[in-house]
Amino acid sequence: MSIDSVLERVDRETGASLEQLKEYLRIPSVSTDPAYAGEIRRCAGFVRERLETAGLEAEIIETAGHPLVYGEWLGAPGRPTVLFYGHYDVQPVDPLDEWRNDPFEPTIETGERGDQIVARGATDDKGQSFTHIKAVEALMAETGSLPVNVKFLVEGEEECGGEAIEAYVRSPAAERLACDLALVSDTSMYGPGQPSVLYGLKGLLYTEVRVRGAARDLHSGTFGGAVANPLNALGTMLAALRDPEDGRILIPGFYDDVQPLGVGERAAFAALPFDETKYGDEIGATALWGEAGYTTLERVWARPTCDVNGMWGGYQGPGAKTVIANHAGAKVSMRLVPDQEPERLFRAFAEYMRSMAPPGIDVEVENLNGAPPVLVDLQGPLVDAALEGIREAWGREPVRVREGGSIPIVSTLSEVLGAPVLLVGFGLSDDRLHAPNEKMDLANFYQGIRTVVRVLDRLGGCAVDGFSPGA
Repeated sequence: MSIDSVLERVDRETGASLEQLKEYLRIPSVSTDPAYAGEIRRCAGFVRERLETAGLEAEIIETAGHPLVYGEWLGAPGRPTVLFYGHYDVQPVDPLDEWRNDPFEPTIETGERGDQIVARGATDDKGQSFTHIKAVEALMAETGSLPVNVKFLVEGEEECGGEAIEAYVRSPAAERLACDLALVSDTSMYGPGQPSVLYGLKGLLYTEVRVRGAARDLHSGTFGGAVANPLNALGTMLAALRDPEDGRILIPGFYDDVQPLGVGERAAFAALPFDETKYGDEIGATALWGEAGYTTLERVWARPTCDVNGMWGGYQGPGAKTVIANHAGAKVSMRLVPDQEPERLFRAFAEYMRSMAPPGIDVEVENLNGAPPVLVDLQGPLVDAALEGIREAWGREPVRVREGGSIPIVSTLSEVLGAPVLLVGFGLSDDRLHAPNEKMDLANFYQGIRTVVRVLDRLGGCAVDGFSPGA
């Protein structure tokens, strides 16, 4: 097989690839909102059709939640099996009025690095994971086969907890997922033109706190000073989560299991080019703040965090309404690092919230979802071969980095499949994922396809004992 001919095909077909990506992005597959259930199913059908067009056998797997899409081609005896993971669901688009255009009508805009596609899901994760399908399609179309066996598992719940895929991967039916290497593209490169391989992802604990006082809303003049105000109480409780001076999280026992950063890893972080002023300018922050004693990269990548993500309660309409609301609530998330356990920390958090409430305030704390932190071991001949493919595609050495985000299924795939998980992203930190005007540089989309082609080609030179697992 001539890898050059495959790459030439990729370059010839960029227009068609872009139109297919646009079609994908037009489907409003918002997983957290039941109103979009029909669109979620339509999006799963789109993914299955694209896998079949690429030359794979594909099917939709029904679950208790949103469907999974599975595809496979197992025609390379004695060669490795690669499992591709991605997700076809997207975040809600709120606030809608901050989008320059319809978030589900992809728009090509010109940025400082060239053309970019703007739409919800452009980088998280439709644009990135679509590179996997297009790379396999180019290889199949040009050569009639693949250098390795491939499997795809694409989910529709990554943005709302990932319960369906978690249950499936841990079920007996998931024996079909056996592989030698899993490849995930749902992360960011360290910088423009700088390929990156992630070896660390933070875990997640996402909670909801609800407080209630009197049986009904009360007149603030008639009853003010006689009862605890749920909004005041909630504000005090949330303010007690962090020390305002040094930024440390005050939940008892929160840091007990934190794996400290080693001297070598801190030195590696410090050696990366990083401009704090530029970082602040890019996100529109006038100052950076966080846990004392750590750099910005260390805080974001390798130190746990606790943040209020939303609050509600009381009168919020125009004018005045002098009322003591009888209830209030907040969403609170924690990003976790090795070796913190979401369930243990949820119990500590819930107990702390209840202990901070004044008399007359009832507190409910709900665990909405969570995921353990992940550290990936980037060792072995398959990982080395994949890294060589990345070097060839980009013409430079990929850097090894951590990231502050969470991909809940990665730790499960690593644990259950017993195979290395390679996290190779093609997005950038300024792609505004989860925010209005989400985008992806088209150059990175096309280069992502080329990179996956190179990686599969290099992996094809690796033999495995007998026929690859699951093939």
